[in-house]
Amino acid sequence: MALLLLTACGGAPSVPLTPAAAVDRAAAPVLPTAVPAAPVRYDAVGYASWYGEELAGNDTASGGAFDPGAITAAHRTLPLGSFAEVTSLDSGRTILVLVNDRGPGRLDREIDLSRGAAQALGTSNRAMAPVRVRASAATAADAASLAAGRSANARLDAPAALLASLRARLSTYTPPIQRTADARRSPRVARAAIGVDTLLVQVAAFSNAARAQALADRLRGSVTAEGGVYRVRLGPFVDPVSAERARDAAARRGYGDATIVVEP
Repeated sequence: MALLLLTACGGAPSVPLTPAAAVDRAAAPVLPTAVPAAPVRYDAVGYASWYGEELAGNDTASGGAFDPGAITAAHRTLPLGSFAEVTSLDSGRTILVLVNDRGPGRLDREIDLSRGAAQALGTSNRAMAPVRVRASAATAADAASLAAGRSANARLDAPAALLASLRARLSTYTPPIQRTADARRSPRVARAAIGVDTLLVQVAAFSNAARAQALADRLRGSVTAEGGVYRVRLGPFVDPVSAERARDAAARRGYGDATIVVEP
């Protein structure tokens, strides 16, 4: 007797994006051991920053150590272990990155690239660059390459007509503002951080404006002056976790007095 096997087929269900607050940093590491069959739907324009040796070796949200030379990125909502195509709106160059961390901490950023990813995209010579970020599937070969810290296969450059459309979208860009439940749970940040207050990291204070500005330029921060004192600050940051990461990174660079400050 012949046995007829029936297989039901259907489209993959829509996967809701997970807010950064729902990420449990104590959970087991999320590693790209399998290629996602159905990436989430995500397509946005905004600005990319990058981070490098100042955070080398830090734990990422996915559990592994941050490697500045790898082709990775931090994003607020794309699933950890997933992949995204990042396109430079200046050149059209497109790369595939592995999302392995949460960020950016700055309110006016769409994505934080590793130094390696920024170099591959051609944006490492600037603090912020306009980009498109689109969730993407990855081949087994590309997933393995990214997991090993290498680049995926080259993507086609975005054509001129598409770049013009994306730049038009960017002209109406509104920075993502996200307050997370982490603010209510962090014991290392004042309770005033909950709500609409601003989180900053104060790295150092100088009586010399030129020295303060030189440090701010190196750290990509800003200088505030009051009463003849010039304070070097980083931020603003979207949540206490991001501010704590920046404060800890500054301390590792020799600025052990770096502190998180809250401004209304």
